[in-house]
Amino acid sequence: MMLPGDYTFLFALGMIFAFMDSFGIGANDVSNSFGAAVGSGALNLKQAVFIASICEFLGAFLMGSSTADTIKGGLIDVGLFKEQPELLMLAMVCSLVGSSTWVLFASSRGLPVSTTHSIVGAITGAGIAGFGFTAVKWGGVGTIVLSWLISPLIAGAVTAIIFLFTRFIILKHKNSLDRGLTAIPYYFAVTIAINVFYIIFKGSPGLSISKLPIGGIIGISFGIALLVFLWCNFFLKVYLRRKLEDEEPLKWYHAFYVRFVSTRTHPTDLEDVSATDKDGKLATETGIESDGSVNSGLAALEDKPLTFLQKLKKKVFHGLNQDITTNTEEVDNLHDKATRYEPKTEQLFCTLQVLTACFASFAHGSNDVANAIGPLTTIYYVWQHGMVDISGTAPVPAWILAYGGIAIDIGLLTFGYRVMATLGNNICFVSPSRGFSLSLGTSLTVLTCSKLGLPVSTTHCITGATTSVGLVSGGGIKSVNWKVLGLIASSWIFTLPAAGTVSGLLFALIINSPHKA
Repeated sequence: MMLPGDYTFLFALGMIFAFMDSFGIGANDVSNSFGAAVGSGALNLKQAVFIASICEFLGAFLMGSSTADTIKGGLIDVGLFKEQPELLMLAMVCSLVGSSTWVLFASSRGLPVSTTHSIVGAITGAGIAGFGFTAVKWGGVGTIVLSWLISPLIAGAVTAIIFLFTRFIILKHKNSLDRGLTAIPYYFAVTIAINVFYIIFKGSPGLSISKLPIGGIIGISFGIALLVFLWCNFFLKVYLRRKLEDEEPLKWYHAFYVRFVSTRTHPTDLEDVSATDKDGKLATETGIESDGSVNSGLAALEDKPLTFLQKLKKKVFHGLNQDITTNTEEVDNLHDKATRYEPKTEQLFCTLQVLTACFASFAHGSNDVANAIGPLTTIYYVWQHGMVDISGTAPVPAWILAYGGIAIDIGLLTFGYRVMATLGNNICFVSPSRGFSLSLGTSLTVLTCSKLGLPVSTTHCITGATTSVGLVSGGGIKSVNWKVLGLIASSWIFTLPAAGTVSGLLFALIINSPHKA
């Protein structure tokens, strides 16, 4: 009979492989949220990674518990492990091994796979290996698989509605910039209202604010949205008009007090004279003088060997210094088929796209962190209590949510650029207005399913949203890169059986091996 604290090595292995699985989620799935923002030029890679790290962690920590409940007990009949709880620990460890192995393999090759597919296949494979097909809750698995088929269609439909509405009232008009400036405060207010509503409505069970009545939640959401609307109307709109229409060289922080900023003009050529010294030599940091000679002092600095800390920093932040743009003739031809709109009007949506990308990233953290911490929560409960949680009502500890969120961030920081390079602008042309539409459509779909406890695939949702925005961009089916979509679809097909096979074989090998009496 298992006692609390037994099989600590299984708990330790669970911690390690849960970290690896979360790491893989960060390396693979976070590109779903910010790939479009980087592809459209609204953010560079460093900015995207920094913002996504914050949003992913907050989404995982505040809203990651509901889908974790489904992953940890909704796929196999844990009651079969009642007499031997340690076998359930082992099954979940094997599941994490199978899932993390496949996700990390795919991430290393830039393949955008579904980490939800991976863990569902891994847990199902372990259940079949241990107790046969009867161990699997096929109703639960069927519901999840059905959600994988429906969610991209829903995300695509919502995205298409948002973009077509935006095109109808703003983009296709001659005075699109004026229309956009008028509409931006409303867009911000609606986006913020939806965001705040979902955060409070689904929030962490440990937060008292999440227990408010629905009327109170709606009131708070609309109250915050009203404040945002007023700020956008009196400050942001003025800032954007001066920056885009009047072309004033304003800084981003001027948006918060632009009414008190005097009129700015572009520096004249005469102001650049200060960059030249009295001898007519250009003072730059490159070490190249205006007469073509090399500044030996600066050149020596370039050849100076890096210190250990500098080498470590370069290694750690390797993933932030990558070029993920794809400038091939095939991609350029694909983009040429999409209808282009007034560039200054598109720039209005850059900030809005960043906001919705944050929203989508938050939604991803709330949904996909369960793929790793669900099994870890089961392992921890069995190790702590020496029994199986038959009811499935044991809460997900906050420290496990935080652990998964941190691992996601590390995976994003180091290897997130690989899959982001595959997505980005490769499926279709993504402008800021299109990126805003697909990010908002995706996040609405994912957060709704997350609230219902359905661990949908964010990869499926963002792919459906991106495809739909490509189809309505003006060129029809010719505006979509079906080759890339085929690559993504093929990776989806292999994910579930690959992870399930690794997990099932490992579990079967261990439980059927000879052991010391």
